[in-house]
Amino acid sequence: MSTAVFAGFILLSFVLALRARQGGGAQSVHDFFVASRQFGTFLVFFLAAGEIYSVATMVGFAGGIYAKGPTYGIWFLGYILLAYPLGYFLGPKIWEAGKRFNAITLPDLFKGYFQNRTIEVVVALSSILFLLPMAQLQFTGLVAAFRGLGWQFDPLHLVTIAAALAFAYIMIAGIRSSAYVAVLKDILMVVAIVVTGVAVAQRVGVTTVFHEASVQVSNRMNAEQLRFAMSTILFQSLGFMVMPFGVQIFFTAKSGDTIRRTQIAMPLYMLMYPFLVVASYYAISQHYHLNSANEAFFVAANDLLPSWLLGLVAAAAALSGLLVLTGMCLAIGPIVSRNLLPTLSGQRQKSAAKMVIVLYLVASIVMTSATPTMMLTLINTTYYGVGQFFPGLIAVLFSLRIKPAAVTAGILVGQCLAVALYLGKFSLGGINPGLPCLIANVVTAAAINYSLRSTRRRAALQR
Repeated sequence: MSTAVFAGFILLSFVLALRARQGGGAQSVHDFFVASRQFGTFLVFFLAAGEIYSVATMVGFAGGIYAKGPTYGIWFLGYILLAYPLGYFLGPKIWEAGKRFNAITLPDLFKGYFQNRTIEVVVALSSILFLLPMAQLQFTGLVAAFRGLGWQFDPLHLVTIAAALAFAYIMIAGIRSSAYVAVLKDILMVVAIVVTGVAVAQRVGVTTVFHEASVQVSNRMNAEQLRFAMSTILFQSLGFMVMPFGVQIFFTAKSGDTIRRTQIAMPLYMLMYPFLVVASYYAISQHYHLNSANEAFFVAANDLLPSWLLGLVAAAAALSGLLVLTGMCLAIGPIVSRNLLPTLSGQRQKSAAKMVIVLYLVASIVMTSATPTMMLTLINTTYYGVGQFFPGLIAVLFSLRIKPAAVTAGILVGQCLAVALYLGKFSLGGINPGLPCLIANVVTAAAINYSLRSTRRRAALQR
């Protein structure tokens, strides 16, 4: 029964993707990647939520609570909640800049404002580099979800099927498919999480599972953990604003007010997290010996829900992973075809991007199979690297007079320092490494900009 329900929802997702394409002719490159900036509040809301609340919500958050206790949830929830007010003020400005420069990608903004090829290439290459591990994260989340539900699949077969499904969504209608499927995915995910939490409350009782869990996990933060939580909330909320796929979602909106309305409503998703905590605590209270903490939510669902509801949970997990996978592909594809191959025409950009997407998915499958832990280790560097775009983006949005060479140097210094700190496993007393790297980024950019301006003034005086 669970398999039939799962297959039914996957089929329904393709019906919705085809509905997104209905009545349209050949899509332009702007329509394929940013929906010609036509999405209203409803679709932008679900598309943004589809990219934010991925399978990692069901796998990573619940697994973190299971392994590390409630203190884990503080930074996880905190940075998302801080990102929404930032998005309320900065999101419309990102949209306005995107419209002004006819942008599809994040590097397009830097190219349009600075009129400098070097900074465009640096932002493009580093975007690709730091986003590469994201596909494997989704694949790993899907494997953990299905194992937790008791479904035994060969991991290679599962990730290959997932990649094929993601590519099929993209081929049908680009980002329009993602937006329509995101509506189904978000509904299923919220229902799956709430139903599982309610089932725990009915079967065992919230008080019981909280008491049992409190005996086994720590619910107090030491000073170092507190510093990590606060610095991570600050740094990742800034990094959230410059995620290439998130910026691309802002570009799909039909107005700045559309983005403001979505940011006001987004915190409503936080209401599902208490149900995830309850499910995680249930797994702790039952003394399960899990192969991985990532299976915590799903073993609770498998233990308490009827077969047909397990099919719904499986569909929610699958679509949650697939939506983020399509988002990564739709971001990386045009970055290569537009920003690294700038001589291509519009339709050739679209064709080249599809080829890049295929290569990205194949490479991710190979890396998942050959080195299953390497890319997951590197996922920690994603925010470290992408977050370094934030000062440059602020310069673009507020038309700050700063030399492109200074911004480029700041980005590279911040990213190289972040990677060095991460690989060297340097201890900063609990401070998230991305934050001091961001400070170094700003200091470098300011110093070089001052130096360049001083040199130029001296040269002008000598004439």
